[in-house]
Amino acid sequence: MDKKVHELLNNQINKEFYSAYLYLDFSNYFKAKGLDGFANWYMVQAQEERDHAMLFYTYLQNENMPVTLEEIAKPDKVFEENMQVLEAGLEHEKYVTSLINDIYGAAYDVRDFRTMQFLDWFVKEQGEEETNANDLISKMELFGSDPKSLYMLNQELAARVYSAPSLVL
Repeated sequence: MDKKVHELLNNQINKEFYSAYLYLDFSNYFKAKGLDGFANWYMVQAQEERDHAMLFYTYLQNENMPVTLEEIAKPDKVFEENMQVLEAGLEHEKYVTSLINDIYGAAYDVRDFRTMQFLDWFVKEQGEEETNANDLISKMELFGSDPKSLYMLNQELAARVYSAPSLVL
């Protein structure tokens, strides 16, 4: 495997674990606000991000490449209102999309088709993640200022359950 591709894949493990930390922080924020449904939604997001990290980890191991685990940064954003959390989530998903695109581009440059095929799932997943984050913002814009509607949205988000990624390595 190309050195740059390997480095980017290995770094992505850390970025995915950071994403899990970030979403746990978001979940904690909403739990403290009494919005258990929102807290659940971000707890499920955190679980997904941990699984994404493990998919990168397993891929590198399956390719007989060393994995170096780095320190995971502490989330440092402080929020004053609910919408700020949702907007930060969308911003973060766009950032992760750019990271996946960078890895894909590096793999493309060296004709690493196996890595490109592995990343195809993540490209699709990031499209879904950005859509979900956008949808959540739209719903909050529509319903978030009305307590009864916010309650109903919170109930909707409480129903979200975790399902493991379907990517086969």
